[in-house]
Amino acid sequence: MGTIQVLSFEVANLIAAGEVVDRPASAIKEMMENAIDAGAKHITVEIQHGGVTFMRVTDDGCGMSEEDLPMAIRRHATSKIKDATDLESIFTLGFRGEALAAISSVSDMRIISKRREDPMGHMLEVRGGQFLGVTEHGSRDGTTVIVENLFSNVPARRKFLKRDATESMAVSANVERVALSHPEIAVRLIVDGVQKLETAGDGQLKSAIYAVFGRDFANRLLPVTGDYEGITISGFIGRPDHVKVNRNYQNFFINHRYVRSKTAMAAIEQAFVSYCAPEKYPCCVIFIELNPARVDVNVHPAKLEVKFSNEKPVFEAIYYSVRQALEQNTVRPDMSVVNPAAKLGVIGDRVSEATAPIETGRPESLSKRQLTMETAPTTPAKETTYRNAVPAFGADTKKPQQERITADEYLRRYTSREQAKEKTAPQTAPVEMPAARRPISETPAPVIEEIPMEVYEAEARAMMRHATTAVNVSPVGDGALDIPSPVEVVALDVPQIPQPSAEPVAPDVSPIPAAITQPWRMVGEVFNSYIIVEQGDRMLIIDKHAAHERIIFEDLKAQMKAGEANVQMLMLPIDVMLMSDEVGLIDTYRAELESIGFSFTCMRNTVSVDAIPTGIEPGAVPDMFSTFAEQLRDGSNAVKLTRDIAFEKALYQASCKAAIKAGRVYPPEHIQWLVGKLMELPDITYCPHGRPVAMEMKKRQIDHQFERC
Repeated sequence: MGTIQVLSFEVANLIAAGEVVDRPASAIKEMMENAIDAGAKHITVEIQHGGVTFMRVTDDGCGMSEEDLPMAIRRHATSKIKDATDLESIFTLGFRGEALAAISSVSDMRIISKRREDPMGHMLEVRGGQFLGVTEHGSRDGTTVIVENLFSNVPARRKFLKRDATESMAVSANVERVALSHPEIAVRLIVDGVQKLETAGDGQLKSAIYAVFGRDFANRLLPVTGDYEGITISGFIGRPDHVKVNRNYQNFFINHRYVRSKTAMAAIEQAFVSYCAPEKYPCCVIFIELNPARVDVNVHPAKLEVKFSNEKPVFEAIYYSVRQALEQNTVRPDMSVVNPAAKLGVIGDRVSEATAPIETGRPESLSKRQLTMETAPTTPAKETTYRNAVPAFGADTKKPQQERITADEYLRRYTSREQAKEKTAPQTAPVEMPAARRPISETPAPVIEEIPMEVYEAEARAMMRHATTAVNVSPVGDGALDIPSPVEVVALDVPQIPQPSAEPVAPDVSPIPAAITQPWRMVGEVFNSYIIVEQGDRMLIIDKHAAHERIIFEDLKAQMKAGEANVQMLMLPIDVMLMSDEVGLIDTYRAELESIGFSFTCMRNTVSVDAIPTGIEPGAVPDMFSTFAEQLRDGSNAVKLTRDIAFEKALYQASCKAAIKAGRVYPPEHIQWLVGKLMELPDITYCPHGRPVAMEMKKRQIDHQFERC
């Protein structure tokens, strides 16, 4: 007798169950996909103890007949496909015919289903893979699948399950992905009798995102749309200030099927390459619609991985759609200010109940010292030490009753006190007060000499011109005030007014220049790093280094695309020492470097630069070329990186080297130019490293902080 034998039907089902169903979350996913394929508009998922002891998925789909129920739990039995040609155009989520068979072989399962045309529903029962029969059962239209005691007949597999809380989180994650993939379906999730999720089912993706991730996540998204070579891209991406430390918030759906695609991940991360830090990852909910014949979803039992017939158009469709959304973004992040009273949990004379936990009876934000003062026994000798401590929640905070007296009593009481003070006050000689501190009423009036009006006007104009030149004040009306550096002390010499001459002085009738109007006003600079600008009803705080870095990057990129670079020639070439392979990379990208204004000669271990783009300091050239070589070498072998993407990554690193630095003092004219350039380009909102260029605060927010509204 041979040693090779055919496995029994039961053993084959147990093996298949390990591939398709490895935990409650995967079973829930398979049952929800069946409900979607059945045309359900409402799906309710219920689990207990992480789904190990109880799972129920209820839908209002088309239902199954009495004859179809026994066939549904057989392996490779499906209504989605009929022959091999159907695998080339799969529009449904399920098609293998293995899910229900795998689940029923490792659990106790009941399926209750009713079609709309049937007067009565039916119930199928399976226990540990053993079919028990089909009976009539009253039910509403649709299907309900109940799974209990998962892996009860496979103890070795059950011991690998995690804690109930961990399994519940895995189920929640799968339900959330299904809810996002079909915003037109109302999805409910109930965990241990508590509703955890409910979507509206109104067909709006933003509503589903709001229900799944919350208001803050939904409000910090940018819409994405695109169409490239028959591939349609739609959905939302997070703003550059809304990035994460991992890829858990990246959701890709190909033909409404959640997948993990390395191509899609690489595309969105390359699109964010100059909008977020390298160690951060963007978040997204992106739908990719393409011909099913161009993608194979039959490469993984759980259908989480797919294979494209050609990855290049998919990569470029996602990349250019996301890039366009980022470049068109003009939203600057808001500067959030915490209300001190709300932070302490104190509003007026009472403690806010919203911040005070009921269990402890104290505000959450009270410090340890304050809690110690409340609980420690108070002695009379130390009462005054803690007079200003925050009272405990619920303590008696009534103020003492104010004494009320009549007007006559007030005059009698306090007038007698003042008279007594005057009698006992020592008589001392008056002290002469300096004129600078003397009250206005006591300062002697200066002797004013009458001067003809013509002479006065002429001298006043001269004084104003002198003062304007000394402190570098912009003309009135230009909306800017250049404040000198704190280390500069400017002395204004007031000229002496000459005596009037016999000849009359003609008044100065030179025309006053018209005021220059602009929709913003530069207030000043703080810490030699941040520029304060007033624009309408909002205040902008600009990071001068981040702003200059982005401006340089955008200018160089625009010059490269237009092929018209502004070049400044150098009297003496700048020699940059590099490795031989780095020199080879620089020579490989010669066309791109020359298109932005560089001119150089490559030698064995040196690059001699004789021309640079206008606006770049010569001292920054060595660092820029070293950065070019380093970034191009790291990205030259990356998958799906085109020359433009690789060079752009090197370009923004070099822009950082050429930008002005925070903490250093620069001429006021330079700062004024920087602000003007930034205000002309509202789409410059983040530096190439992903840091915000400017943060804004509305006037009403400031008024609220000062309780003026």
